[in-house]
Amino acid sequence: MNSNIILVYGVRIIALLIAIIPHEFAHGLAAYAFGDDTAKRNGRLSFNPINHIDPMGLLFMVLFRVGWAKAVPINVREFKNRRLGLFVVSIAGVFTNFIIGLIAAVVFVKVAYTNEVLSMLFREIMWYNVMLGVFNLVPLPPLDGSKILLSFFSEDVQDFILTNEKYIYILLVIGIFSGFITTLISPVIQFVLEKFITIGLMI
Repeated sequence: MNSNIILVYGVRIIALLIAIIPHEFAHGLAAYAFGDDTAKRNGRLSFNPINHIDPMGLLFMVLFRVGWAKAVPINVREFKNRRLGLFVVSIAGVFTNFIIGLIAAVVFVKVAYTNEVLSMLFREIMWYNVMLGVFNLVPLPPLDGSKILLSFFSEDVQDFILTNEKYIYILLVIGIFSGFITTLISPVIQFVLEKFITIGLMI
């Protein structure tokens, strides 16, 4: 295999891990803060990538640039404040990705054209974090966007969707394979990237 291809995919995988692991850790930490220790008991309050990677989701992210990680298990009934807990836990991963993406953008601007490998690495870290953040805002189960939306509904509606989300999941798969979701989120990803780069240039 060409050494450049090995470098590209090696950098891509590192960037992916820097996007996936903090995202999932943030979910688990937020859930724990609201009284649910399910994630902790399942080893998800960890930076060990093995605990967070969904093999198929990782493959999709490497090959198709859109994918997912292993969902952090939560028990909304354990939350001290269920509605607020569901909202904060759901948005924690997205917020974390955007913060890392912004930091990566600032570093990318500083190292661009000075070191090819570093420039490539921080560009990929920026891109994957923004992509993962935006992608997870799509309001389809099991993505975070669906749970953020659910936090505004009654507990009965929450229970119904959370119990049956594995069946609604097919809509997400169809959306990915049809290209609909990529078409939907690409302009948003580009917009956020441009804003982050602009901020990086101003710092």
